[in-house]
Amino acid sequence: MSRALPKYNKRRAAVIGGAAAVVLSGAVIAGSALAGTPGTSDGATDARTLASPGTITCPDVASKLPAVPASAQAEVTRNLTLLQTQIQEANNRLQTTVGQGGPNFVNNAILGPLKDKRVSTIDRIAIAIGRKGTKPTGLDPLAACTLNAGGVNNGTANTGNANAGGTNTGAGTGTAPSASASQQSGGSAASGTTGAGTITCPDVASKLPAVPASAQAEVTRNLTLLQSQIQEANNRLQTTVGQGGPNFVNNAILGPLKDKRVSTIDRIAIAIGRKGTKPTGLDPLAACTLTK
Repeated sequence: MSRALPKYNKRRAAVIGGAAAVVLSGAVIAGSALAGTPGTSDGATDARTLASPGTITCPDVASKLPAVPASAQAEVTRNLTLLQTQIQEANNRLQTTVGQGGPNFVNNAILGPLKDKRVSTIDRIAIAIGRKGTKPTGLDPLAACTLNAGGVNNGTANTGNANAGGTNTGAGTGTAPSASASQQSGGSAASGTTGAGTITCPDVASKLPAVPASAQAEVTRNLTLLQSQIQEANNRLQTTVGQGGPNFVNNAILGPLKDKRVSTIDRIAIAIGRKGTKPTGLDPLAACTLTK
């Protein structure tokens, strides 16, 4: 009987050891499952938060306007509609870029470009009203929009005829010190940068026809503004090194720069066209590139 006890003890030890192994395996599996559960890490929490990006809210412009002269009604309506289209596009982009970029992605790639577009559109509205009436002032604060995590778009009052192709008929905004048209170069304003590269834009001045004397000041002002925009973009390129994902430069710097240049080049063409031949085919000059 004493010889049977060791065998029994061996079998008992084997059963207990196997059970312990099963329990340990279950703990490992459970631990692995918990490690992949959303909300158990900072990354998972961020992703879940970004899955509900909210809504972009912009101030209403239409309610802040004075009486609109009949001759300006069509252009004002067109640009009010364009403001609404811009908000819709920004909200669509907010939804389709969930999870992209760093903590400043929405500000740099969506809210910033939206503000730039609204500045130009609101400027066109004010100029259109001012031709035959009192030009409205104090509209600049209406350009900035905010991200409302749980709200709705307050800019829906910007209504009008559904023609989003409003034309720019006004003088340039953000004027710079006077300079000759030849001073506007297509190259980078800040060269020899380290690591981030340099933004290079096509030259606009060399593609223009003869500029009427009455348009010279406005054309010069906007050519100078083009150069300032390049400088600002290059400065931003340097100060945001390492931010965002692979598309950060395109979304947050080159894209907004192109939008600004489109409006500025459009103002140049319209200024020339008032007393001379309006230049055409300038659209491709708006896009800039990153040169390493």
